[in-house]
Amino acid sequence: MIARRILLAGTAATLFALPALAAGDVGQLEKQPVNLSAIGMFIAFVVMTLGITYWAASRTRSTSDFYTAGGGITGFQNGLAIAGDYMSAATLLGLSSLVFAKGYDGFVYTISFFVGWPIILFLLAERLRNLGHFTFADIASYRLDQGKIRTFAAIGSLTVVCFYLIVQMVGAGQLIKLLFGLDYNVAVIVVGVLMVVYVTFGGMIATTWVQIIKAVLLLGGGILLAFLALSRFGFSLEAIARSAIASHKDGVKIMGPGTLLADPVSAVSLSLGLLFGTAALPHIMMRFFTVPNAREARKSVFYASGFIGFFFLIVCVLGMAAITIVGTDPQFFEGGKLIGGGNMPVMHLAKALGGDLFLGFLSAVAFATILAVVSGLALAGASAIAHDLYARVIRKGEATEREEMRVSKIASLVLGVLAVVLGIAFEKQNVAFLVGLTFGVAASVNFPVLILSMYWKGLTTRGALAGGIAGLISAVTLVILSNAVWVVVLNNPAPIFPYEQPALFSMTLAFIVTIIVSKLDSSALARAEREAFEDQFVRSQTGIGAAAAAKH
Repeated sequence: MIARRILLAGTAATLFALPALAAGDVGQLEKQPVNLSAIGMFIAFVVMTLGITYWAASRTRSTSDFYTAGGGITGFQNGLAIAGDYMSAATLLGLSSLVFAKGYDGFVYTISFFVGWPIILFLLAERLRNLGHFTFADIASYRLDQGKIRTFAAIGSLTVVCFYLIVQMVGAGQLIKLLFGLDYNVAVIVVGVLMVVYVTFGGMIATTWVQIIKAVLLLGGGILLAFLALSRFGFSLEAIARSAIASHKDGVKIMGPGTLLADPVSAVSLSLGLLFGTAALPHIMMRFFTVPNAREARKSVFYASGFIGFFFLIVCVLGMAAITIVGTDPQFFEGGKLIGGGNMPVMHLAKALGGDLFLGFLSAVAFATILAVVSGLALAGASAIAHDLYARVIRKGEATEREEMRVSKIASLVLGVLAVVLGIAFEKQNVAFLVGLTFGVAASVNFPVLILSMYWKGLTTRGALAGGIAGLISAVTLVILSNAVWVVVLNNPAPIFPYEQPALFSMTLAFIVTIIVSKLDSSALARAEREAFEDQFVRSQTGIGAAAAAKH
């Protein structure tokens, strides 16, 4: 099925995960000899980021500093940090391998990931910054019932965070076993410990700079590798294409559309999940609260789009160059198969063009990528627990900043331990379904409530809860009944639900239920919530009073 092939190729991993390694090629991964250069470079990265964490700890004095870096991150810095989240190791490995295997189809699919950015830029970025304070729940509960909506939003956010942490931790273990030659459990524990240190002591300031450094390293490594690859073909893209056609087993067919999108329903459902799920990921939404105003929020998306787009083009060049340089070199094959599995062409390309030292550098950057992502996820989860559940629901806004900070750090520690335990427990499991479930839940639970709360006057608390619950239940149920779980995990002969991506069905159901229940709600509370929309609209457009949004 198309969705499964995409996941196994690692494309869904572009959005901050590693399902290509965690799910598709685990069976092909073999523990490699210890790569001393990679380990040395990774240790250097860790020492650098721990120094940043020490510096950030001295600047993290309030909940605003901890959750949003005090709103002091510039649009350029935030754009680079967002790009650092978006440009994962699987972007480099999974998408380049897709171009290596499929040619034009891989290029089209790589470019298609840009579809989500106009949504974020034109519909969300400015209003997120003007209405929010720390979390997505600040926006959703602005004019709705605080206790109910914050509890619901926190549960939705924690669900996404936990599922995605599993994917990240399993991916970390498998990637490091392959590239570094380290034991799986050691890799998972190292990632978990460093994640807790970054978040607990440095908060958003440390997390932001870890993401920025990682983005610079990944961009720098990609640019250098692309330069070396282009130099082999006289810096001519046409020469790369002609050589790829001559070297690839499918010949000229790689320059035309193939069978990658043969199933339109799965393709549309996957696209909707990635498109709207990305916009509703809690750790992405938090990044828009780190800038001082809506103008900088828009700049963030503008810069992020530029960095990401440029990097994606580099990835496509690397995939095409690898067809000739790697695909025709016997040293990278064993028994007719690519050594290390189908996600390794760009790593073999690095070794062919830059030797073991360059391979070690890219391996270290790949591991650093995971640290940046899990830190953002842990911070989002901690904020949902401490800010939404503890401070606003349990303490009803009466908690002091010291209390909330203490709960945040405890929550970060608990999430770190949980991530390590789940990562080890899921080592042998196919976690591809968690990618679809993560984006399905984000698109079906968070996005409908988020977008309707900002743009539709008729939304009520009852409608938001009913639609969100319907989206959550349907997304989880459909994934369980799909091939990824019903057949692969539960060993049944055939799936009940024929598609692996739930978003087309679960998100649609969530919107329908939300709108119908809201329309039918004629209570006094519903009328008051509709009347409050005008005040919310003014704030969303002007930003007046945005700093106090969380107090409402």
